[in-house]
Amino acid sequence: MTTRVHRLRNRLMLAFAVFALAVASLFGLYVAVFVYSVEDRFFDAMLEQEAQQQLDQRAAGGIWSSPRNAFMTVHESSATFPADLKAAFDAEPWRHEFAGTQGRHYHLRALQPGGAGTPGWLVAEVSQQLVVRPMRRQILGLLAWSGLAVVVVAVLAGAWLARRTTRPLSRLAALVDGMAPDRLPVGFARDFPDDEIGVLARGLDNLTGRVRAFVAREHAFTRDASHELRTPLAVIRSATEQLANEPGLSVAGRLQLAHVQHSARQLEQTVITLLTLAREESVEQDARPLAVLPVLEQVVVEQAALLEGKPVKVRVDVPGDVRLAVPGPVLHMLLANLVGNAFAHTREGAVHIDVAAGRLRIRNTAPAGDPDTIVRPFAKGEGSAGFGLGLAIVHRLCDRFAIDLRIEGTEHATVASFSVR
Repeated sequence: MTTRVHRLRNRLMLAFAVFALAVASLFGLYVAVFVYSVEDRFFDAMLEQEAQQQLDQRAAGGIWSSPRNAFMTVHESSATFPADLKAAFDAEPWRHEFAGTQGRHYHLRALQPGGAGTPGWLVAEVSQQLVVRPMRRQILGLLAWSGLAVVVVAVLAGAWLARRTTRPLSRLAALVDGMAPDRLPVGFARDFPDDEIGVLARGLDNLTGRVRAFVAREHAFTRDASHELRTPLAVIRSATEQLANEPGLSVAGRLQLAHVQHSARQLEQTVITLLTLAREESVEQDARPLAVLPVLEQVVVEQAALLEGKPVKVRVDVPGDVRLAVPGPVLHMLLANLVGNAFAHTREGAVHIDVAAGRLRIRNTAPAGDPDTIVRPFAKGEGSAGFGLGLAIVHRLCDRFAIDLRIEGTEHATVASFSVR
C-alpha cells in the first residue's frame, strides 16, 4: 500500500515537471519565432523603402540607381544573381529569402516599373546585418537554462504539494493496510481534514463499525449454533450407544444402528468443520496429503441409499496412491457432497469416478445445470430432496483450501472434477 502512495506522489511530481517543461518549451518557441520575425520584418521594411526609391528613380531617369545601402544590389534579371543565390532561386523561384554558401543570406524584392519597363530584382545580402542568427547559440542556451530552472522549481513545488497532499492519504492507507477482522480501529476519522480524504475516512470508519458489529453477531451466532447443534448430536450418540447394548436387537437392526452412529459421528465432524470455517479459525492449510480412495469408498457406501430402486451402476477407477492435501473432515465433506449430488440426480445410467490428467472426476448421466447458479446457496435442481446447500458448501471449501473445482457438462451428462496428486 505504501508503495502505491509513493507512486502517486511521484506521478504528481512528474506531472508538474512535464507541465513546466511543456510551458517552457512553448514560450521558448514563441521567443524564437518572435525574434526571427522582427529581424525579417526589419529587412523587409528596408527593402520596401529601397524598392520604392528605385522605382521612382527608374520612372524619372529610365535607369536603376545604385542602392543607398552597400549590402543591396539591383539586377536586371536572375541571370546576374550570385551563383549560390541563382541556384537556390532557380530551384524555388517563389521564395524571397534564401540561405547561400559560406554564411551568406539573401532577401529578394521584385522591382516592377510602371508601363512597359523591364522588371528587375533588388537583392540584399544581409549576412553582416544579421543580429539573431549570430546569437542563436547564446539564445538557445539561455532558453535551455531558463527552462531547466523552471522545471527544477516545478519539481520542488510539486514535491512539496504532493507530500502535503498525500500525507493524510498515506496515513489512511497505512491504517487500512493494518486492518483485520479482529483488529478494526474505531473513531479514526476525526484525525483527518475535512476534505475528500476526510470523507473517505469517515466512510471507512462507519464501515469498520458495521463490520465490527457483524463480526460480533457472527461470533455470537456460531457460539450459540455450536451449542445447539452439538447437544442433539450428543443425545443421538448416547441413545445409539445405549440401544446397541440391547440384547434383543436383530442383526438388521444393529446394522442400521451402526449406520446411524457412523452418520452421527460424521455429522459431528461436519458441524465442527463448518463452524470452524464460519469463525475463520486456522484450519490446517498445509495438511498432510490424504489417500483419496479409502475416503471415497466410505462415502460411496454412505451415499448408496440414494441409489436404492434406481437402475444406476457405480464404477470407481481411482488408484490407491491418489492423494489430496486437505484435512480429513474436509475431504470427506467434499466427496460426500459431490458423490451424493451425483447419486441423487442420476435416475438411470452410470456414475463413473476416475482419475484422468491429474484430476479426480465424478461423472454421471444427469443433465448439467448452470455452473454459476448451482453453487449458490439454496439453489436446488429438479428432484433434489435437500436444501440446496451441498454444492455451495463444496464451493466454499474449495475456495478456502485452493481446490480448483470444475463443474462441466451437457444436457446429457455432468462432470465434477478437481486436481489431485
